[in-house]
Amino acid sequence: MKKLHFYDLKHTLVNDRDFFQHFLEEITVNVTEMFRDPSYYKAFNQQVVPYLASYQHSKVWCAGCSTGEEAYSLAILLQQAGIRKKSFIYGTDINTECLKEARKGIYSLRKIKSYAENYQMAGLEGSITDHFTLLYDAATIHSELKQNTLFSVHNLVSDSIFNEFQLITCRNVFIYFEIALQEQILELFYKSLAPLGFLCLGAKETIRSDYFRKKFKVINQKENIYQKIGS
Repeated sequence: MKKLHFYDLKHTLVNDRDFFQHFLEEITVNVTEMFRDPSYYKAFNQQVVPYLASYQHSKVWCAGCSTGEEAYSLAILLQQAGIRKKSFIYGTDINTECLKEARKGIYSLRKIKSYAENYQMAGLEGSITDHFTLLYDAATIHSELKQNTLFSVHNLVSDSIFNEFQLITCRNVFIYFEIALQEQILELFYKSLAPLGFLCLGAKETIRSDYFRKKFKVINQKENIYQKIGS
């Protein structure tokens, strides 16, 4: 990236699309891991999965999916619950390079081994390596877990509704937004959820707005799992 004075930055961001995309990829935070915060997945398994299992088909939106670990964690969990084939997972992010990695579903063996403890603490069956094909120093997610999964670009701040979902997860994303933007995104999520749909934010984030607290029922206060009220 070429060096710019501050007063040139805005002009270049507005007028140079390639520069804007590169700038975006440089500043976005892409820290993620599989089954991050295992207690969240335990609560999800107990309080959300039975709801999803009651539907003939469910659509899941993993917003801010980064390199795909969270989306694939959900795929594994839904597979163990026997409902993977009747669910469709949309993973979205603003970082195109991260999305390329997510579509590949290939991770270093070192990373997979580091996720093994999360997997066990989440109370899932077998080992995390059961869901990967291992080759030298890399591991590829099984093809059946990649089925019914779509990774695409979506900007939570500027883009609009693109489907109706029974579940939206957006963990470790809100902390990077000020309150006004959080409320804007919550409006997007609320309108994107089907009646009685679930919004999962995780333990590090919560709904702070009194307006939106009235629009969601708290299912799990610790893990910030909510259910939409109204249609």
